[in-house]
Amino acid sequence: MNPRRASIVAAGAALCLALSFVSTRFEGPAFIDGLAGQALAVRDAAGGQAVSLDFRDRYGWLTRHPVLRGGQKLNDATRSRVAAAVAEVPGIGGVSWGGQESPSAKLRCQDDVEAILATRSIRFTEASAQIDPQSARLLNEVAQALRPCVGSIIAVTGHTDAGGITEANVALSRARAEAVRWALIGRGIPADGLRATGVGPKSPIPGLDPYDPANRRIEFSVIASAPVKPTPIDTPGPS
Repeated sequence: MNPRRASIVAAGAALCLALSFVSTRFEGPAFIDGLAGQALAVRDAAGGQAVSLDFRDRYGWLTRHPVLRGGQKLNDATRSRVAAAVAEVPGIGGVSWGGQESPSAKLRCQDDVEAILATRSIRFTEASAQIDPQSARLLNEVAQALRPCVGSIIAVTGHTDAGGITEANVALSRARAEAVRWALIGRGIPADGLRATGVGPKSPIPGLDPYDPANRRIEFSVIASAPVKPTPIDTPGPS
């Protein structure tokens, strides 16, 4: 490379780095302070004054993924309500409970989703992974129920009945699970906590004929506790 050109490139990179540092140093704290103020307001409105919010990661970097701590004397319903309210604040990328707190609240998220899907199913157009528009409201409810689970790994599993070619069914079930994953991401559930997989006809509903269309379904499960790993000054980019 031409020495003069290399010098210009290096100078440009240094300038970008400097501007990035200035933005982080002066704009980041103001952004996080604004998020924290809104989060504290909704926390109090949800009855969680005893819950603290930490907007710094373990390395001391500011983050928009706050860790909730305290409030052990609050019941699970209140703690879940507080977590959901904070997660709803625009700009917050997700919340998690510090330590070993409130495992039952996370499991209750799965129970809530299963209750929602007990009598209704996420529907797709025939033989495709395109979600039926009529399922939009149902997906809204599922996303709302999953918000207190943010910070855990949430598995989205697609199933089919036994009709047709097994390999094709596995591929279709995986594509449908991925479509639901993206639908949840679009509704505010962090992508890094969602895992999509498809098993085709491998796991029919117990007691049901494997060829029964009711086996065509999407299931959710909280499979591990894994706090979100934010990046320093994790401010949202253009939407």
